[in-house]
Amino acid sequence: MGSLSSESFDQFLDSLKQAGVEISNELELRERLAEAQRWRFAFATLATNGRSLGIRFQNGHAGVRKSEIGRVFAHFQLPDMVRTKFAASLLDDI
Repeated sequence: MGSLSSESFDQFLDSLKQAGVEISNELELRERLAEAQRWRFAFATLATNGRSLGIRFQNGHAGVRKSEIGRVFAHFQLPDMVRTKFAASLLDDI
């Protein structure tokens, strides 16, 4: 398997926000990702199960740009399954 992108979770989250995603309890999310050895796996887990911690991903005021989110997930080499679940969770909040 090829090497993963060396970019940080900070860059990933900032890219999501630039694509129109609003993050609730972002500080908690960043702290948990900083503690994780594999931030991509931790992100996938928190994106799916983080609501009990107040971590939510929502459409921002300007609206989410779905194509940009797809590019962000591809650039940071997150699996398609994670992107699909993430996009579905955003649709739940519309």
